[in-house]
Amino acid sequence: MTITPSKSRATPVAAQRLIIRVDLPSGARIGPGKVALLEEIGRSGSISAAGRTLRMSYRRAWELVEDLNRHLGTPVLSTAAGGTGGGGARLTEAGQTLITAYRALEAAAGEAAAPHLATLAGIRAEG
Repeated sequence: MTITPSKSRATPVAAQRLIIRVDLPSGARIGPGKVALLEEIGRSGSISAAGRTLRMSYRRAWELVEDLNRHLGTPVLSTAAGGTGGGGARLTEAGQTLITAYRALEAAAGEAAAPHLATLAGIRAEG
């Protein structure tokens, strides 16, 4: 029998974290990747610049935004077409609310999970 090690990288204890993904009844899936993309679009004002920063193609970034728009039923960005004056993107109220609510949920879950994470970290330290 061959044992194949996990392809996931070991995370140092100091960097242990809880990752939250929310699946809404509408079919929207909201997790750290989409939230980071929206945050970066908010900072840069550009879907393509945000994609470059996060090392994803413009197409992939646009697909993630469109997925949110479709499942939430409201746009998370307002966009202006490019051209000589340049285009751009900015968060809508719904997009900003999504980020704020997700980050609040993430913080609350992290606080509630802290003692359990410490217990899990202790198992490895003892073993």
